[in-house]
Amino acid sequence: MDAFRPLVERYERVLFGVALRMLGDEDEATDAAQNAFVRGYQKLETYDRHHKFFSWLYRILVNECLNVRRARRVQVPLGVSLAAPDDTYRTAEQAEIRAAVQSALLRLPVPNREVVVLRHFAGLSYHEIAETLDVPEKTVKSRLYEARQQLGDLLQCWRAER
Repeated sequence: MDAFRPLVERYERVLFGVALRMLGDEDEATDAAQNAFVRGYQKLETYDRHHKFFSWLYRILVNECLNVRRARRVQVPLGVSLAAPDDTYRTAEQAEIRAAVQSALLRLPVPNREVVVLRHFAGLSYHEIAETLDVPEKTVKSRLYEARQQLGDLLQCWRAER
């Protein structure tokens, strides 16, 4: 158990960030990340040392997030909390933009959402994403291109509605 602690400390923030982008709810993301670590610990003997640990743990997290989404059946947009700002208008506008991006992300198909989250929120390279998702690098690039186009369309609609 002591050997597993450094792995949790190393990956807890990135897994929470991925879960938050996948689920759109902080409480559900916290639970999903914690459940992924518990399941990873319980199934540690199934880990293949020839692959990256993060890829294995990420897959567990994605399955956990998909289970949460299936269970709730309804998507809940990310709640945005506002800090006490110097410039209330600007902070409110930034919060509105973040909420719109999160909402648009949640409307993407899961494979496209995964590549966006891993690339732009977890900071993985194309090669690392391909390895994590167990797909060719070309597929990652294709999904990312398609996801960016979809996000652009969704955000254009949001901007027109404002």
